[in-house]
Amino acid sequence: MFHYYFLLGLRSLRRNPALTALMVLTLAVGVAASVATLTILHVMSGDPIPHKSDRLFVPLVDNGPTEGYKPGDEPNDNQLSYRDATNFLNSKAGERRTAIFGIAQPIEPARKDIGAFTAQGLALGADFFNMLDVPFLHGQGWSPADDKAAADVVVLSRKLSNKLYGDADPVGQRMTLGGSQYQIVGVLDTWNMVPRFHHIIGNDDGAFDDEDELYIPFATAIRHEMQRNGSTSCTSDVAPGFQAFIDSECTWIQFWFETRGAADRAELQSYLDSYAVEQRKLGRLKRAAANKLYDVREWLDHLKVVGNDSKLSAWLAFGFLVLCLVNTIGLLLAKFSVRAAEVGIRRALGASRREIFHQFLIETTVVGLVGGALGLLLAFGALALIAMQSKALTVVAHMDWIMLLTTFALAVASAVLAGLLPTWRACQVTPALQLKSQ
Repeated sequence: MFHYYFLLGLRSLRRNPALTALMVLTLAVGVAASVATLTILHVMSGDPIPHKSDRLFVPLVDNGPTEGYKPGDEPNDNQLSYRDATNFLNSKAGERRTAIFGIAQPIEPARKDIGAFTAQGLALGADFFNMLDVPFLHGQGWSPADDKAAADVVVLSRKLSNKLYGDADPVGQRMTLGGSQYQIVGVLDTWNMVPRFHHIIGNDDGAFDDEDELYIPFATAIRHEMQRNGSTSCTSDVAPGFQAFIDSECTWIQFWFETRGAADRAELQSYLDSYAVEQRKLGRLKRAAANKLYDVREWLDHLKVVGNDSKLSAWLAFGFLVLCLVNTIGLLLAKFSVRAAEVGIRRALGASRREIFHQFLIETTVVGLVGGALGLLLAFGALALIAMQSKALTVVAHMDWIMLLTTFALAVASAVLAGLLPTWRACQVTPALQLKSQ
């Protein structure tokens, strides 16, 4: 019987085509709005590096001023001073370690058709590339020996490499960066983690809204006295120079540890606490705030990557879906009410209310399937437009199978929910009255 009713449902789409089109479009728009919003939230709140997120940690020690401090206050910044970062780099804590801070340097291209321009990038340690599974198109990252020697080496993004060298492999060539010659050791491939990378490294000062273009060793940036590109927690009216960067307790640098396993977290926390005790004895870290250690998911929560505005957008999308359902109920009532005579004749010929209910509910399911398919296409279109407008959300255009199945389930469930009242009303038709009127 289901197959028969399903075919009837397909045929019923041709009845009142304008009314049917309105129902399908109403469901499609509601589903597309909800699915697009949920996909964005899923991508923004999901684990960006699930196979090792419980082994990557951000340490925070509070080196803020004592003025205005009250016991129990949280650390006053999400980054570290240069002194703390270098101490962590020189420690044996964790399996890998990297300090990270943003830079902006002028580039003098060898090509005559390209004028000098400023590129944004990051100064970091050699361990960074393995820690975050950074993919390479050409070459590789620099070695720990390059870190130790503060070598003039650079890794380019694929975008910057194409701009300077086209499709050619530039590894081994030299380029002029900040007035110095750097050897290119690698070119990054397309990296799916780029859309959320700045959230992960805590770059929440707005300095890097676009993809980083180059990467150099942390020690090299210090040797060339490169200024940090971004804001600082220093309150002085005079912008601190490079020596202030080295000497001050101003927070400047992001830091990451990687451990061999999640079970090593306690050992890393113990090191962090011992370090803070030692630094307090030396007259530093004067505040008594607890030392923090965040894994990737905890760090994203701490930074409120999925903020209240995004969650409000999700509720608004669901509200819009509910409004679409209400409109669909009205349209189904109108569609089924004109079929009262058909129901009356079927009842008079022996059809039960249960059979009428099954028939009409399957017809609404067919409407839901068609609306879901159209909603899926609209969702893909909306996500593609968002991806074109915002490089920070390029990955949202790729919906996984779970989201695909959720789309159809949501469409069918919405149609069935919307069709319950109209279907129940259709079952209440009195056969005698309909036969008399016919």
